[in-house]
Amino acid sequence: MQIRWIVLLSRQGKVRLAKWYTTISQKDRAKILKDVAPLVLSRAPKMCNVIEWKDHKVVYKRYASLYFICGIDNEDNELLTLEVIHQFVEVLDKYFGNVCELDLIFNFHKAYYVLDELILGGELQEPSKRAVLSRVEAQDALVEAVKSGQAPDERPVITGPRG
Repeated sequence: MQIRWIVLLSRQGKVRLAKWYTTISQKDRAKILKDVAPLVLSRAPKMCNVIEWKDHKVVYKRYASLYFICGIDNEDNELLTLEVIHQFVEVLDKYFGNVCELDLIFNFHKAYYVLDELILGGELQEPSKRAVLSRVEAQDALVEAVKSGQAPDERPVITGPRG
């Protein structure tokens, strides 16, 4: 499964987070956002979460006031993409404690870090939510140690299959 891009939109159509995994020009990125946002926002809640759009599929899921939208190739599995979106939301929920739109606005760098730990190059990198959370928390501890002027005594402990 190759995710081309992932975008988080508010109900008003404002981009809260965007990550592009394939080379796309700024002009084409703007066009994708301009075309996909109204397409997704105008759909009824009971409609299918997969839209055939141009040369690929758009898979989306709404959680509270945010739409999590992914662009994937036509051959890719839509249900797996929905599962990856759900995984991302669950990790954000655990990290922020019931994530909301304001968490993503004021802590966008942390949301990007969570996304980067979960998805790398458009592929699911780490399926374990616990491993992703421990890596993000280790990064937070390292940042806090540097901010407080203390050099960390040793590398942060990273648990999971890679650690």
